[in-house]
Amino acid sequence: MAKFDPQKHHRKSIRIKEYDYTQAGAYFVAIVTYQRDCLFGEIKNGEMQLNDFGIIGDECWRAIPEHFPFVELGAHVVMPNHVHGVIVIRDDDSISDGVAAQHVGATHWVAPTTTITRPAGPKRGSLGAIIGAYKMAVTRRIQRERNTTGIWQRNYYEHIIRNEKDLQRITDYIEANPLRWDEDDENPTRIQPPM
Repeated sequence: MAKFDPQKHHRKSIRIKEYDYTQAGAYFVAIVTYQRDCLFGEIKNGEMQLNDFGIIGDECWRAIPEHFPFVELGAHVVMPNHVHGVIVIRDDDSISDGVAAQHVGATHWVAPTTTITRPAGPKRGSLGAIIGAYKMAVTRRIQRERNTTGIWQRNYYEHIIRNEKDLQRITDYIEANPLRWDEDDENPTRIQPPM
């Protein structure tokens, strides 16, 4: 095994450099299982059938606002080997009811375009901290209840939602994801077209 060399073995962030992910905004996230294993259930007749792991993933997703009261959830789906969802980070504590998607068009719901210098690691209250807590909660419950490890790939994909049109496109994508499983890049049984 090669000795750790920080010049060669450093981790590069896929986040937008100097963007403050604690600011109020709406985000689409995708979180993938380790080695893209289908841990959460299967698609039958265009519908996701959650197994025990999938139920845990879904329950932990729905519990995010209990742990982060400044967060509202939009559309989400737990797929066989990944999770898609919309997370809205609020800065207005007076708004506590309703679906986040209904508020994205308002100026204070749109992800900001200003940037600041970001320290290494997820900042408290940031999108990264929220996703990290979600992944940890799912992992701990599955380990405790099913004695299984190796649930998630490192990192996650995120897209900053800029307007209502973008939100509608993403919501439609999330809701149709089980119907499109045969075409999904994350589907390990998908037949790849010849190169």
